Amino acid sequence: MEPLIRLESVAMLYGDNGTSAAALRGITLSIEKGEYVGITGESGAGKSTLLTILGGLQVPTSGSVRFDGVDARSLTQDQLADLRRESIGFVFQAYNLLPYLTARENVMVPMSPVRMGSGEKEEKANALLASVGLSGKEHRLPSELSGGECQRVAIARALVHDPSVLLADEPTGNLDTASGEQILDLFSEWNARGKTVLMVTHNPANLARATRSLRLRDGQVEEDRALRFLPAGPAAV
Repeated sequence: MEPLIRLESVAMLYGDNGTSAAALRGITLSIEKGEYVGITGESGAGKSTLLTILGGLQVPTSGSVRFDGVDARSLTQDQLADLRRESIGFVFQAYNLLPYLTARENVMVPMSPVRMGSGEKEEKANALLASVGLSGKEHRLPSELSGGECQRVAIARALVHDPSVLLADEPTGNLDTASGEQILDLFSEWNARGKTVLMVTHNPANLARATRSLRLRDGQVEEDRALRFLPAGPAAV
């Protein structure tokens, strides 16, 4: 069976004017459907770069990336954008919420190109906010929410199109321990539904939720190990 995402000899170079630095150095790996992968490593190891390539946000300098068997190089920019919008949800450490929009309006932002009545969009946003424990806070601005609540709004926004993959870059980095655990609970619930979770984290304790650990060092995979096994048979969705 074709893996969900397959990287072959992927390298990523940054720089110009005759100088360059390698963020990734010939990485080959596969991500299977339903995995919960924790990506760790020291600062500058290439974690965030790997995550953006796994999510189709960047094209590597060399090597190939395949999504569900389709080579990303064969896709137009519009097709790649459609893939990201329909299949991949992104959650970042800084939340990336628009400060002048309410929680509900922030969740509705990815629905802008969708042919759906405004009332339906509001109902969907409300349901997503309720699913992350924010029922009753739909009208609050980000400045009126705690850090953990802002991150939950960001997660609700990432789930708008019911993506099969959730990418998270240091999602608990700005949160206290209790708020961070609540966010990890949401990821675990999402993974239990058969969804794939890829999370960059600086906190080794967060790996307790993962099924697999990838540790990067100097742009290469230093360690790739299973932490627990996936359930047998097709995953429930």
